[in-house]
Amino acid sequence: MREKILEISKNLFLNLGFKSVTMDEIASNLGVSKKTIYKYFKNKTDLIAGVTDYMFHAICCGIDGVCEQKLNPIEEIFSIKRMVMNHLKDEKSSPQYQLQKYYPKIYESLKQKQFHVMQETIKKNLKRGIELGLFRNTINVEFISRIYFYGMNAIKDQELFPLTNFSMNELMNNYLEYHISGIATEKGLQELNNQLNKK
Repeated sequence: MREKILEISKNLFLNLGFKSVTMDEIASNLGVSKKTIYKYFKNKTDLIAGVTDYMFHAICCGIDGVCEQKLNPIEEIFSIKRMVMNHLKDEKSSPQYQLQKYYPKIYESLKQKQFHVMQETIKKNLKRGIELGLFRNTINVEFISRIYFYGMNAIKDQELFPLTNFSMNELMNNYLEYHISGIATEKGLQELNNQLNKK
C-alpha cells in the first residue's frame, strides 16, 4: 500500500504541484480514507519527503540504466535528459521550484543527494568524452561538473525562466547545447548536432 500511495501522490504532485494537492484529493484518488495514508505517513510534509525520495531513487536507477548502455558521452547526456523528463512528466508544475519555496528543508536534502549523484555521473561522462576526443583535454573536470549541476538547477528557477515563456524540454535542450558547445572538440560538435537533429 505504501508504494501505491507514493505512486499516486507523485503523479498528483507532478501534475498539480506540491502546494495545491490536498490529502483529501490523494485519499480520493487512492479510493481510501485519509486514515489509511496516515498509517504510513505522519502528515503531508512526511508524505512529500517520501515522494521526493521515491522519485530520486527511480531517477538514479534510470541514470544507472542509461550509463550501462555505454553510449557515447554526448548521446548519454541527451538520453539521461529524456529519461528524467519522462519521470518528471515534463515538469508541468515545476516541482523542484515549489519544493524550494514551500518545503525548503526537503529541497535542501534532495539537492545534496542530487549533487553527489550528478557529480559522479558527470565526471565520468566528461572523462570518457576526453578519452574519446569529443571533449577538449584542457577542460577542468571538477569545475565543469559543478557548473553543470548549478546551471541545471538554475533553469528550474521559475523566477528566472517562467514556464509561461519556456517549456522545460526546451530549457534543457538549450542548456545541454550550451554546456556541450563550451567543452566540445570539432568531433564533439558534430555529435552534438546529430543529437539536436534527433529532437
